[in-house]
Amino acid sequence: MESNNSDPRKPAGKPNFNFYWVYAGIGALLIAMILSGGATGGAGSVSFQELVSKAERGEFRKLSHNGMVAEAWYTDAARDSIMKDRPEGPLGGGFFRGADLMVEIPPSEKNIDRLDQLSAEGKVDVSYERPNEWGQQLVFYIIVLAVMVGVWMVLMRRLGGGGGGGGQIFNIGKSKAQLFDKENSTQVNFKDVAGLEGAKEELAEIVEFLKNPDKYTDLGAKIPKGALLVGPPGTGKTLLAKAVAGEAQVPFFSLSGSDFVEMFVGVGASRVRDLFKQAKDKSPCIVFIDEIDAVGRARGKNASIGSNDERENTLNQLLTEMDGFGTNSGVIILAATNRADILDSALMRAGRFDRQIYVDMPDLTEREAIFDVHLRPLKTDDTIDVDFLARQTPGFSGADIANICNEAALIAARRDAGKVGKQDFLDAVDRVVGGLEKKNKLITAGEKRTIAFHEAGHATVSWMLEHASPLVKVTIVPRGQSLGAAWYLPEERHITTTEQIFDEMCAALGGRAAEEITFGKISTGALSDLEKVTKQAYAMVSVYGLNKRIGNRSFYDPRAEATFTKPYSEETARIIDEEAGAIIERAYASAREILETHQDKLNALAERLLEREVIFKEDLVDVLGPRKWDKPEPAATHVEPAASDAVESTESVADSTPTLDPERPAEEESPSDESRGAEGSAGSADENAA
Repeated sequence: MESNNSDPRKPAGKPNFNFYWVYAGIGALLIAMILSGGATGGAGSVSFQELVSKAERGEFRKLSHNGMVAEAWYTDAARDSIMKDRPEGPLGGGFFRGADLMVEIPPSEKNIDRLDQLSAEGKVDVSYERPNEWGQQLVFYIIVLAVMVGVWMVLMRRLGGGGGGGGQIFNIGKSKAQLFDKENSTQVNFKDVAGLEGAKEELAEIVEFLKNPDKYTDLGAKIPKGALLVGPPGTGKTLLAKAVAGEAQVPFFSLSGSDFVEMFVGVGASRVRDLFKQAKDKSPCIVFIDEIDAVGRARGKNASIGSNDERENTLNQLLTEMDGFGTNSGVIILAATNRADILDSALMRAGRFDRQIYVDMPDLTEREAIFDVHLRPLKTDDTIDVDFLARQTPGFSGADIANICNEAALIAARRDAGKVGKQDFLDAVDRVVGGLEKKNKLITAGEKRTIAFHEAGHATVSWMLEHASPLVKVTIVPRGQSLGAAWYLPEERHITTTEQIFDEMCAALGGRAAEEITFGKISTGALSDLEKVTKQAYAMVSVYGLNKRIGNRSFYDPRAEATFTKPYSEETARIIDEEAGAIIERAYASAREILETHQDKLNALAERLLEREVIFKEDLVDVLGPRKWDKPEPAATHVEPAASDAVESTESVADSTPTLDPERPAEEESPSDESRGAEGSAGSADENAA
């Protein structure tokens, strides 16, 4: 198991000693010895003929050979003579041998006979030595074996997860959980988590139980065995777990669901057993498993035979450890996921995860608190109004707000400002929601005019309808994938009526209707609008039961995974198609009627948009007149891309709703939840499904 606990006896910053360096040093020494032993003091510059000449002159006192290499030793007189001309150091020679010269004998019998003749003439004492290479061969085999062992150890360390003694092959089944305790805490507390009061209250109760168990056990209460944090991405589930680790004065094990997944069979179950063994040894403690859906998916859902056995074995072991025949008193399991609908039902039952804590998107008050947290490290000026910023960001998660604060600081630094101002935040929201502004994008005059009337059509229809979201800004400057955009302030509502859905569909179709009325032809710029409207219409008919002909029936199934079957007959499918098409056509006809009635205002608004490229709510009031349904609220920053070609525009950049059509029910979220407020000009009928 890996731990961040540092040994207090070791000086801070001093690296741990690794004994493998000793092995590396020995290997380097052996290689140096071999290279030195194979080297010669003058063999590279002394030929065999010169060796013979030196022997004939009586410069050698001894000469030996093995038939391949001759070794020679100078006499004292010859050595002194040579040393006078070689002041830089002693004569060369092998590391193991004391010979002054080692010369390779050319392969010829005459050369061997010549050496024997020198001995017979008494010029030098020549001896023959049998070739003996066992020493070099032994060193060679040792080096090869050392290289093989080194490669094997590196591979095993990688397969075992690396790191210290826990990375060996025999420790591959050990848990990878990271341990936090009193000496090694996360330094994050509940006060650092803005909003989420309900979730913090339930988690604080678990922490309090661990700190003061007598308060509960005296009444006969038992601590919950597990709590599951469920919610959309970016809402603070992992941050809550960090806060629990900082608040709890007990050991806290943290790991991801993917840490159990391994290429070897049985490793996941082994790591689960090792994790709970360590947790029992340090009881009471908390174990946090992030993204538990990586290992907790429902069993038996995979169509391919045998491909899911290892994951299911790991899940079975996790179920047994959480609530099996043995007891795990004092071990509390926390887990986080945004895909609770795909988790196994046995994992979700009471006794394993007793509590399911839903971490929802923050409301207005919670967004203010989140902004307060993320504004602390920023240098801001007096123009910053936290309430205004919170109203600017309906449906934004905590991660989105953190990103906006960072983008605002980057924008302020880009213009060399000393502090971050209100306009920096407005630009940051536009950048995050709408994408990067592309003022230099080449657009023809005809395309620009089409885009202007398209956006003016959205603005005019939404301005004239009671339940459409109030529009506060329109632009025809390309941004992201869209060639034009409209900013809205959608209401923060939890339920949506039929009238609200229909008005929003009319506003979405206002762009295409304006093109047809003005130019007598339509373009591909309404692709994202048509996608949203189609989803809304099918959701009204097949999900929310808002159609009289289908009646009070919903075919929405978040757990449905089969794509070849439908929960209704072919006749019902035909009726759904007919009713959805009829709703869309009625909305389009209504949008055309509004624009034909106010065509003069449509033309005036489009011309002003062509002249200024960006218009605000004040311009809309000047051209279209006051909106009688408007409420006095600050401007919002909601983008609805439109008037882009079929290649660039696919869907709204801010649209996060799943596809809710009768042929493929969404499985990610519940249709009773509120959608992100940053939706397109037509707030979708399935907005509650995101």
